[in-house]
Amino acid sequence: MAQTALITGASSGIGAAFARALARRGDHLILVARSKDKLEALAASLRAEQGATVSVIAADLSLPECGRRLAAEVAEQGLSVDLLINNAGFGAAGAFAKQDPARDAEMIQLNVTAVVDLAHAFLPAMLERGRGGIVNVASVAGFQPMPQMAIYAATKAFVLSFSEALWVETRGRGVQVTALCPGPVDTPFFEATGSPELRKAVPKGFMMTAEKVAARALAALAAGRPV
Repeated sequence: MAQTALITGASSGIGAAFARALARRGDHLILVARSKDKLEALAASLRAEQGATVSVIAADLSLPECGRRLAAEVAEQGLSVDLLINNAGFGAAGAFAKQDPARDAEMIQLNVTAVVDLAHAFLPAMLERGRGGIVNVASVAGFQPMPQMAIYAATKAFVLSFSEALWVETRGRGVQVTALCPGPVDTPFFEATGSPELRKAVPKGFMMTAEKVAARALAALAAGRPV
């Protein structure tokens, strides 16, 4: 039976890779990101190439109460969410004392608060139905402090801890929660940090593709792995 999957940060990178992988297996998709044009282009290609059923919702998840607003829009479209992929997020590189406090606050809102808001919005209904899944995109950065990326690593540590706790709370209730913790992935993430040299610091051959990361995440989810 086809699921309906909601993917945040779906316009590029890992989010778009999730969309392509889920479309191939026949899932219905709700694609969410700020850029409606990019979402519409991806949706059009998925419909043409995979015959996928795709809805597009342009939303800024760095704004407060994003979960409530997004859940209301999903409900207005007569949809329910079986699989939530919390992928939206970004990082910034540089010494903490030199970072823009407003940018750090936006990062915390998107990387942490939005993840919690969306879990609140969709997890209760999954538990009521006795089926569903959540993939929260964390990072290997969540396993240790990272000087020069202090806020980013701390947000991903939160996502990792939160996901593992939800894994325990939902175990045996038909809902699976998995934290995805990739290392360097070949996406626009590096350029978005504001540090163009960051990509060059990744050792040759160490970079993963977004497609491989998405595939491993879905396999881990199906296997019931918390991380």
